[in-house]
Parts: sequence; structure tokens; C-alpha cells
Amino acid sequence: MAWPARSPRNLVVACLLCLGFWQLGHGAYIPAKAWFAQELMQRAWTRATDDSDRQAPWPWADTWPVARLSAKSGEVDLIVLAGGSGRTLAFGPGHLSASSLPGEPGNSVIAGHRDTHFSFLQDIEIGESLLIERIGGRRHLYKVIGIDVVDSRRGSLLLDTESPILSLVTCYPFDQREAGGPLRFVVTAKKLF
Repeated sequence: MAWPARSPRNLVVACLLCLGFWQLGHGAYIPAKAWFAQELMQRAWTRATDDSDRQAPWPWADTWPVARLSAKSGEVDLIVLAGGSGRTLAFGPGHLSASSLPGEPGNSVIAGHRDTHFSFLQDIEIGESLLIERIGGRRHLYKVIGIDVVDSRRGSLLLDTESPILSLVTCYPFDQREAGGPLRFVVTAKKLF
């Protein structure tokens, strides 16, 4: 039996279908990767027993969970990773190692991407509560006391504070098409207990 002759039209349709499926798969890759990474980070979180227990979410990871951040009355539940590199922030918010750990005296700085993990910050209001849980079960409740947009070329965050402060930092504006830029959206919260 002979194969039917292929018309140029059928070939174009087949190529367009293949391209469409490839694009669909490519578009689903990033959300699937993010979901899988969150699952692995949740498992690493539950395996860790104290602050010195560095449970890597996957064997080649150069980061580990240090805290869990809850906001918006529990609607936001994020694992905070150690470090602020681009690789770390691709998987979740990162605690900057130069800052204090949440709950300790000083400013604890956590950075995240404006279009993924920290997109909820655009709707946050002064007076809202943020809950940070450290490995080992220590919980610290914070209250938002300030929301600012700062130019990273002209300002910096104060790390040495007498009382425990939490700073959540992301790029600004939230709807900007290009990533980066000098503006940062900074949410400052004061520890209540």
C-alpha cells in the first residue's frame, strides 16, 4: 500500500501543530518546575529539626529552608530559603545572610520576585500581620509598620536595629515588563512577640 501524497498545506498544518504543542509544553515547564520545587522545599522543611540542620531540598541544591512566612491570614504560605542569589530566588524568597535571622535583634531581610512569590506585597497594608516560623517551631509575629519605595542606588537598609525588624524587599513597579531596575518595594514590620 502506498502512502498518500502530502500536500504543502498538510505539511504546514502538521508543522504548526507541532510548534503549538512545543510552545504549550514550554509554557507549562516553568509552573511545573516551581510547583515541584515547592513540594521538595516543603519536604526539606519538615525534615529539618533545628537551625543548624541544613536540609537541602534536592541533592545539588546550594540552599536550604530557614523559615516559613505566612501572610494575608494564611493565604500566603512560603518557605524562605537561605541566600539571595538569583538561583535561590527562582525557587522562593531568600533570607539575606548579612541580616539577622527572623526573631533575633536586628533587621531580618527577605527578598523575593515581584511577579511570583512576593506579588502579594502589592496588596499589603499597614497593620497587617506577618508570621515567621523558624525551624524547630519558634514562631514570631510581626506587624507591618511601613511600606516604602526606595531607589537602591541612593538608599540602603539599616541592619543594626535594637529591636527585631523584618524587611520584605522586591523590585518595583509590580507591573513593569522588564525585570530589574533601581526601585525596590520595601515592607517593614515590627516584631510583636
